[in-house]
Amino acid sequence: MTKGTDVHAADSHEMIRVHGARVNNLKDVSVEIPKRRLTVFTGVSGSGKSSLVFGTIAAESQRLINETYSTFVQGFMPTLARPEVDVLDGLTTAIIVDQQRLGADPRSTVGTATDANAMLRILFSRLAAPHLGPPSAYAFNVASVQASGAIKVDKGARRAEKVTFSRTGGMCPRCEGRGAVTDIDLTQLYDDSKSLREGALTIPGYSVDGWYGRIYTGCGFFDPDKPIAKFTKRELHDLLHKEPTKIKVEGINLTYEGLIPKIQKSFLSKDVDSLQPHVRAFVERAVTFTVCPDCAGTRLSEGARTSTIDGVSIADACAMQITDLAEWVRGLGDPSVAPLLTALGHSLDSFVEIGLGYLSLDRPSGTLSGGEAQRVKMIRHLGSSLTDVTYVFDEPTTGLHPHDIQRMNGLLLRLRDKGNTVLVVEHKPETIAIADHVVDLGPGAGTGGGAVCFEGTVEGLRASDTVTGRHLDDRAALKKSVRKATGALEIRGADANNLRGVDVDIPLGVLVAVTGVAGSGKSSLVHGSVPEGEGVVSVDQGAIRGSRRSNPATYTGLLDPIRKAFAKANGVKPALFSANSEGACPTCNGVGVVYTDLAMMAGVATTCEECEGRRFQAAVLEYRLGGRDISEVLAMPVSEAEAFFAEGEARIPAAHRILTRLSDVGLGYLTLGQPLTTLSGGERQRLKLATHMGEKGGVYVLDEPTAGLHLADVEQLLGLLDRLVDSGKSVIVVEHHQAVMAHADWIIDLGPGAGHDGGQVVFEGTPAELVADGSTLTGRHLAEYVGL
Repeated sequence: MTKGTDVHAADSHEMIRVHGARVNNLKDVSVEIPKRRLTVFTGVSGSGKSSLVFGTIAAESQRLINETYSTFVQGFMPTLARPEVDVLDGLTTAIIVDQQRLGADPRSTVGTATDANAMLRILFSRLAAPHLGPPSAYAFNVASVQASGAIKVDKGARRAEKVTFSRTGGMCPRCEGRGAVTDIDLTQLYDDSKSLREGALTIPGYSVDGWYGRIYTGCGFFDPDKPIAKFTKRELHDLLHKEPTKIKVEGINLTYEGLIPKIQKSFLSKDVDSLQPHVRAFVERAVTFTVCPDCAGTRLSEGARTSTIDGVSIADACAMQITDLAEWVRGLGDPSVAPLLTALGHSLDSFVEIGLGYLSLDRPSGTLSGGEAQRVKMIRHLGSSLTDVTYVFDEPTTGLHPHDIQRMNGLLLRLRDKGNTVLVVEHKPETIAIADHVVDLGPGAGTGGGAVCFEGTVEGLRASDTVTGRHLDDRAALKKSVRKATGALEIRGADANNLRGVDVDIPLGVLVAVTGVAGSGKSSLVHGSVPEGEGVVSVDQGAIRGSRRSNPATYTGLLDPIRKAFAKANGVKPALFSANSEGACPTCNGVGVVYTDLAMMAGVATTCEECEGRRFQAAVLEYRLGGRDISEVLAMPVSEAEAFFAEGEARIPAAHRILTRLSDVGLGYLTLGQPLTTLSGGERQRLKLATHMGEKGGVYVLDEPTAGLHLADVEQLLGLLDRLVDSGKSVIVVEHHQAVMAHADWIIDLGPGAGHDGGQVVFEGTPAELVADGSTLTGRHLAEYVGL
């Protein structure tokens, strides 16, 4: 080789090579992905994008990293199975930035989930007056502690010496840093007309025969045969509030504790949504959460609230909108903390740049949407010193206005330009357009997908005849004529969150799109002012409440008619065809997998060896309907099941109706038995929509129904919305997708900005009038989209 053209051997590994990937529905997929480039993975929902990116590339990278730890550490870590793939070559460390909600721990906020809170605490510990102490003195997660007593060894002679230890924390002692206190309705804990032995306790899990019931009846602090109404003050105090005390019940040493501290530890210290349904119902019935009267919801001790910089306490700083906080930090200019101010300013500017400037640092992280949570995680990585890392994003444009998508694109390119490989699963044409390399999967969904339809440049994709290629330049035209309203829903003085006394009439009997940049107040207006209730069906992207046993068949009520049909055809009882009842595999209790709880680590799921993931006893699988057993029916995609239950021996009209609705909302590729926990936000919303379509509601409120939808599926969704309106319903959608805006009969645009810069109606009228007006951000982006 001539000098100058020599390539060092270490620089020759320029590709991530995948050969023979067979995870989920992938059909022996082989691709080569360039490193240090931005690669976008496209394809219809369910085509195998996530299986390739998350289930194969990211999963193997994570598994290999875990193997670098010592055997001792690995003992505490999940044992990840190797993905089904022949060759995976050229991998780098993968960092997954997904849309999973941030932990809903009551003490987790936007500030604690990023470095911003930590830097702010250091700033206050240096500059605030009166001076409190170290940064922990301003932390609502750290309690103040005082302890005394120690033994000091002096020149070989042991001499006891009293030493006092204290730590100053910023936690409010009354609410323990939660910002809210709980008030428990005692009438929901027990029936005072009964005695303990008669089953007075009405708390889930506290039955007379249960372990807790036996502890309370056998503790000896009160007569178990006396009605609670006749308890003395002392006995009632012992029942409700007694501090932990060692006792012996039935020959076993135990610790007794009053009902209220017991409930606070076992139920109230957890996220309410993660509790089992019957326990959650009890908590919602028995407990009221009110703002802590001592700290007024700031979570901080009195000292932390009164120590200020220029009259601003750390509670005030965290409550500020981040755009204002960034301005305030820039105005401090104290040379003694100059590097800290620069770093904090940079972190806060990242929030603004990513389109989250409307948040405040004290916003509970559990209240963020999936898209917001993903962007908060992204902030952690923007300032990272790591390079040559593979960043994996799951639809980072979810919940973003076209104006914010441009900024998100800039951030993805910045990560790439630092020398990282960026892999993005995405449907939006604006983000596909910036890709260096595109991998298009398909051609269909589920079993009809799992193959690479195209690999190459964006121009090549446009010219290709794939579904994505054909629809990439689809642009919905503005409606020539719009439907006329049949009435109006009057909203007066709406002031939820950042709304500024908004007065607006939402037309009924038509398709209304509520638009505006992220944080402009769209959801506050729609969900805050159009209450779910009589005639109103509200469908959001929130998690579906259900356990890992729940699936589309159980959630939609589809399984009931199927079980009855199986039972009738085979002359046995329906309970046999329920994986949660008599037909369940005894080894995995009908879950299909065996979960190993690893305490502080993520739990591990392994396929049950006895039923091989089918969830049912072998005897149950002998019974058939239309030539299929129950596990085969649950493994069917919706589209196949729709045809199966339409005719012949397996004809079940009730099941067919539900399956048709699931197909209508674009979920034809979902399998009936897929756990709900594996669905994306957009899929969950469309599943809820399919369920509610059978109701008699007159007004449908939808929150970004296009989230996670391929360009080709948006057309199908618009057809569905039209059918709803034509059948006499009113449909209100909160939406960023220009195709939905162009298709709407009426648009209500909020803004002009986000947070306190928004909260006003800046336009209301038809899409054509919005484009002609051209004064709002939405109007300008819609005009560009429809080519005007």
